Amino acid sequence: MPPRRRRDEAPPRRWPLYALFGAAVLAGVAMWAYAPSLRPETLIARYTNDRSRFVDVGGVSAHVREQGNPDGVPILLIHGSNGSLHMWEGWARELGKEARVITVDLPGHGLTGAWPRDEYTVEAYADFIEVLIDTLRLEKVVVAGHSLGGAVAWTFAATRPDRVIQLILVDAAGYPRASGEAPLPTRLARTPVVGDVGIYFKPEGLVRRSLTEVYADPAMVTPDRIRRYSELQRFPGNREATLQRARTQEPLDPTPLKRMDVPTLIIWGAKDRWVPVADAFRFQEDIKGAKLEIFENLGHNPMEEAPRATAAVVAAFIANAPLPPRTSATSEPEDDAATDNSVQPAVVPEKE
Repeated sequence: MPPRRRRDEAPPRRWPLYALFGAAVLAGVAMWAYAPSLRPETLIARYTNDRSRFVDVGGVSAHVREQGNPDGVPILLIHGSNGSLHMWEGWARELGKEARVITVDLPGHGLTGAWPRDEYTVEAYADFIEVLIDTLRLEKVVVAGHSLGGAVAWTFAATRPDRVIQLILVDAAGYPRASGEAPLPTRLARTPVVGDVGIYFKPEGLVRRSLTEVYADPAMVTPDRIRRYSELQRFPGNREATLQRARTQEPLDPTPLKRMDVPTLIIWGAKDRWVPVADAFRFQEDIKGAKLEIFENLGHNPMEEAPRATAAVVAAFIANAPLPPRTSATSEPEDDAATDNSVQPAVVPEKE
């Protein structure tokens, strides 16, 4: 028989080793998952083109593109949450034959990044749109918005109807969710510590999952699209803005829709899994005289999945839109330096 252990001999303590091993594993996972911000110069080189400009809008250098017919009716396209102006390229090609197409990365999105106001609510974005229009020396525009951008568009139209020729809503936000519960990413962002740490994890997995839900056609979830969405989220200031937006945006009040008197077109993908098609009918009911076009085989981003078909509906809608006069600020400013500060070409360094 083996000798019996003496009472004063304690078994070896292994928990410090287990704790050290667990800490090492967590540190390794954190190091693998951590994704720092990317250099703005690299992203600007990758995601601008010859139509890109950086315009000083309320103190932020906003990424703006103007395409199409410079003498046509101006149409401003506003993207949704965590999107960018790239989502509208299909419409820019189609509508640019007749219209002056303006796209912009909202503050906290794309290549625009954070802005001094440090607010990212729908109401703040509506203010941004007004300053942008003033900066571009436009009196009125056709305003089109998708998802969150749709909420910005109708809020702008409801509060500044004198600046809007027509309104176009694409799978727009506006009504509370039937469940009364925020989406999972929003709930996670609002959770203390979890949200503060989680925004710095690699976004590719969440982006891939989101795009799978956004598009009705799985073929739209391409490596290039995943890469663009993921990298633009890592533009300095964007992730912090996303977190702040999730924590500060109050539920929208759709009551102003019933008082609007702006010619309105509503476009919706029947297979939208993020904003139910029932909301399209609610918009149509609440907005006087609104027209509705539903695309049976499209999802939350119909302008990307079927740009030609959806843009054709828009082109017919804006065909008779009156051309607005430009603002009195169309004369050239006397101070050349002021011009240089207001509109700058994209800086495109050599790719690394």
